[in-house]
Amino acid sequence: MKYRIEKDTMGEVQVPADKYWGAQTERSRNNFKIGPSASMPKEIIEGFAYLKKAAAYANYDLGVLPIEKRDAIGAVCDEILEGKLDDQFPLVIWQTGSGTQSNMNVNEVIANRAQVLKGFEIGEGEQFIKANDDVNKSQSSNDTFPTGMHIAAYKMVVETTIPGVEKLHATLAKKALEYKDVVKIGRTHLMDATPLTLGQEISGYAAQLAFGLKALKNTLAHLAEIALGGTAVGTGLNTPKGYDVKVAQYIAEFTKHPFITAENKFEALAAHDAIVETHGALKQLAVSLNKIANDVRMLASGPRSGIGEIHIPENEPGSSIMPGKVNPTQCEALTMVCAQVIGNDMAIAVGGMQGHYELNVFKPVMAANFLQSAQLLGDACVSFDEHCAQGIEPNHKRIKELVDNSLMLVTALNTKIGYYKAAEIAQTAHKNGTTLKEEAVRLGYVSPEDFDSWVKPEDMV
Repeated sequence: MKYRIEKDTMGEVQVPADKYWGAQTERSRNNFKIGPSASMPKEIIEGFAYLKKAAAYANYDLGVLPIEKRDAIGAVCDEILEGKLDDQFPLVIWQTGSGTQSNMNVNEVIANRAQVLKGFEIGEGEQFIKANDDVNKSQSSNDTFPTGMHIAAYKMVVETTIPGVEKLHATLAKKALEYKDVVKIGRTHLMDATPLTLGQEISGYAAQLAFGLKALKNTLAHLAEIALGGTAVGTGLNTPKGYDVKVAQYIAEFTKHPFITAENKFEALAAHDAIVETHGALKQLAVSLNKIANDVRMLASGPRSGIGEIHIPENEPGSSIMPGKVNPTQCEALTMVCAQVIGNDMAIAVGGMQGHYELNVFKPVMAANFLQSAQLLGDACVSFDEHCAQGIEPNHKRIKELVDNSLMLVTALNTKIGYYKAAEIAQTAHKNGTTLKEEAVRLGYVSPEDFDSWVKPEDMV
């Protein structure tokens, strides 16, 4: 491999000749060989591309950057967003907690790529655009990384998570209406309870997702506030007047999302409560989805030795040894995603605690965990919807069998003969293996005609 020499404030470093990154990127690459597979998420790099382009445009408007440099920076940022430079960002999330090295990675790539686009070799003659003085103008890693975090997180939630959850919610709401008249037995404490309809049961699932979506959307306003303009500690040192508002306007224009400058830059650098808050809503959705997936797989359990009240799609063979076995794989995948999201929430909560004085130094791991959760939930909801929820159908024969055999239908007699006599009927029927009607009549508490008139499952829902 051929190398070239790059310099930073700490001296010279050998850098692969075919790469655009510079000395600070190479130092980080060599110093943090921690789980090379845990690369800085592409979405964060794209967030940087948006903010670097926006910064260049704002700096030009405010008279501190020439138009030729603005356009060159913008052109390279567009290449990053088009995926043309994906191999130029080799750093892992396990680096400095401020994300400084990833900020410099982007700065170096933009500067060197701009040099090549101008027709020069990297390092040839006078550097056209400088990583720190031009690409990083009016910025600090301390306000760029949290801005990149928010851009990436907001886009992932709005473009992936919310559409995925809404898709599943729509299916469950449709199923709730479709099966509103299918009377089945209810269960509490995993034990038989009074009847309800399958539609009513599914409507509870749809409501859970509706509540979760509302909570998630309510966090977006805070997530749309960006730190850019706070520079090192939140004071805005080395920025031209009006820069923070203008750069946010450009970010909103380029991303087509309603980003605004943070009302308090000190909070935006030192704490990441918006990330903690929004991920809390993702965790709430994970809790809901876990309950839904577990209910579906238990209701579909069997096909002959379980509950078997619903049919779910049979997508693939379930065993390498048991012929014909089919498993609730979509439910299992969804609950594993939920476990991951809930684990990520703990990492993000711990990261959110690490705001010491003017800077939080857990930014990369918070961003990476957030993006993983948001993408997993959106993708898993789409998968569960398409390969499971849309194909849910009632097993009418099994549902009727379980309703007819349930002892808890005796609850309908409470207001007629009293709780204690009704309990005696249920306990005696269970002991003797007989029906409620047989024991109610034998004990002399009701006539056959009254029993048939009072104990109607369809009237108990």
